[in-house]
Amino acid sequence: MNITSLGEPRFSSPNAYAVSDSARVPEVIVRDPEAGGGVGRLEFELAGPRARLFFDPRSTRAGIVTCGGLCPGLNNVIRSIFLELFHGYGVTEVLGFRNGYAGLDPSRGPQPVNLSLEVVDDIHREGGTILGTSRGPVDVVAAVDNLVRLGVNILFTVGGDGTQRGGHALLCEAQRRGHPLAVVGIPKTIDNDVAFVSRTFGYYTAVEEAAKVLDCAHTEAHSVENGISIVKLMGRQAGFLAAGATVASQDVNLCLIPEVPFRLEGETGVLAYLKRRVLRRAHAVIVVAEGAGQELLATDGKAELDASGNAKLQDIGQYLRERIAAYFKAEGIPMTLRYFDPSYSVRSVPADAEDAVLCDLLARHAVHAAMAGKTGLVVGMLHDVFIHVPIELLATRRKSLDPGSLAWRSVLASTGQPEHFN
Repeated sequence: MNITSLGEPRFSSPNAYAVSDSARVPEVIVRDPEAGGGVGRLEFELAGPRARLFFDPRSTRAGIVTCGGLCPGLNNVIRSIFLELFHGYGVTEVLGFRNGYAGLDPSRGPQPVNLSLEVVDDIHREGGTILGTSRGPVDVVAAVDNLVRLGVNILFTVGGDGTQRGGHALLCEAQRRGHPLAVVGIPKTIDNDVAFVSRTFGYYTAVEEAAKVLDCAHTEAHSVENGISIVKLMGRQAGFLAAGATVASQDVNLCLIPEVPFRLEGETGVLAYLKRRVLRRAHAVIVVAEGAGQELLATDGKAELDASGNAKLQDIGQYLRERIAAYFKAEGIPMTLRYFDPSYSVRSVPADAEDAVLCDLLARHAVHAAMAGKTGLVVGMLHDVFIHVPIELLATRRKSLDPGSLAWRSVLASTGQPEHFN
């Protein structure tokens, strides 16, 4: 997959080590022709510093914007982008746009902050983002007007798929005007559902925090007779967080994710299975991803959209809570039900060590790409190396948890639940 370049690099790079533009990383490294493994032959440009730069560091002004929901590691990314620009390339002017894309429009957001060594000194020790964030579209014309007025040559967009689509729109408008703007994205989601990327930053921190909640849920359920704990975790269309926390905890008895439909009623349904589990072991812990079981709550009306343009989900956690309570009451089985929703708490903490390292590497590779004049891409990790993914390609696919994968088989083995509830 070729990456758009703003033009011929004109300046020497300060990096002693340089990566060739012709180096490629295959999407699939293990192929079995007999099993149809020959499909998916995409190859991605290898990330890293280039021998020549498009931008002269002495006259370059960069901007950083963070959008969407919080995620562990946002401040790490901001800090490492600044440090690589400042120490690695000698770029001294870096603006932090406030409150997400709203900050690109001077009529909606506050003035950007000038980042410095003092500003970013210890921000990596804090959760959230010092720049603030928001959801919603950007006024592309007003935003590019502002970027041109401020003399911004490079814009780093840190956020999910909606953020990256917004970044691509900014790039297209800048190209239409002939303004050389490098737009480089760093994908951010604890759902870990970005296609062509092995792992997004913040995911393992969220898994670790979620596992702590599951420990508490297990204690609550195990401390009373017929105790049932329900824990709802984030995961709109992918169950990676729910599955990862389940395996990390090893105390979960039932995990429900969007990729595996289930039904509640009948001898092979969730409720009957839960009854058998409680009568046998006198407690149960349930993990449910927020996007699971939406077909059970489907309404006839048109789905309401949030500020990012995503369909608002029905609350599967509360629905399960009510259905389970009603079922056990009807069956005449006394039980104590606890409900946990740590969705926001698991994403607002500082990054753990593993995610901190990933954030730093993603940020530095983003800077290398931008200084070389590459644009319209996101930086991701694939097969333990870093790659450039065209932003347009992200819109063609969303990563989901394969029910036939080892990851899901590990969930089934640790919980003991059946493969299907149907």
